[in-house]
Amino acid sequence: MISSTVIVCIAAFIAGFIDAIVGGGGLVQTPVLFMSFPQYSVATLLGTTKFPSFLGTSVSLYQYAKRVTIQWKLVGFIAAAAFCSAMFGSYLVSSISNATFKPIILVALIIVAIYTYSKKNFGQHEEKDLTFSVAVAKGVVSGLIIGFYDGFIGPGTGSFLVLMFISLLGHDFMHASAHAKTVNLATNLASIIYFACTGNILFELAIPMAMCNMIGGFLGTRFALLRGNKFIRIFFLCVVCGTILRFGYDVFLK
Repeated sequence: MISSTVIVCIAAFIAGFIDAIVGGGGLVQTPVLFMSFPQYSVATLLGTTKFPSFLGTSVSLYQYAKRVTIQWKLVGFIAAAAFCSAMFGSYLVSSISNATFKPIILVALIIVAIYTYSKKNFGQHEEKDLTFSVAVAKGVVSGLIIGFYDGFIGPGTGSFLVLMFISLLGHDFMHASAHAKTVNLATNLASIIYFACTGNILFELAIPMAMCNMIGGFLGTRFALLRGNKFIRIFFLCVVCGTILRFGYDVFLK
């Protein structure tokens, strides 16, 4: 029989591959970990998922940075805001149920899927003619919201970040994916710091998962860079639809 550790490591590899392209790897990694180790608390399992996600995203960002020009100053402001709100979201995990938020997120995801499918040029470069200060303001507000979501709930954060960079700042899918990785690193780091300080990371699981997630992230990034924006748009739609199914199950069936 395949051990639970091997199963979650396979899930971590798949999650790293998906995350590297458009985010959303938590849709695979998180539920598999919850099903494999139900004896642990929600906070402990969420904390454990953040460690492999952080390292896998680091590998992906390094690969993107070699091929894509990253606006470090802009994403730095957004990442700082997202870091703070993710820390707060992680703090609330053990004290407030996130079930009430899931129907709202489900509706938002359905709107995202319909919009992305209907607008064929979505994710192509679109000149927004924004000043730097306006771009920072839009990004920081979005970063606060998405960062809190990542710390509190988690799965699908990368996809929301990609959507933000495309719809609000006019980036194409390739640059949006690269910038999303930078912000996602900050949110994962905030959660890691909080969960590690409260003893809610199972490092005996997190470390082998991290190795698999990094390999998946490396391969996923190479694949995305080779295939380009059109492929990433299709992949994004698939991940969003998968997220809808996941939250639909949580809301209506679980």
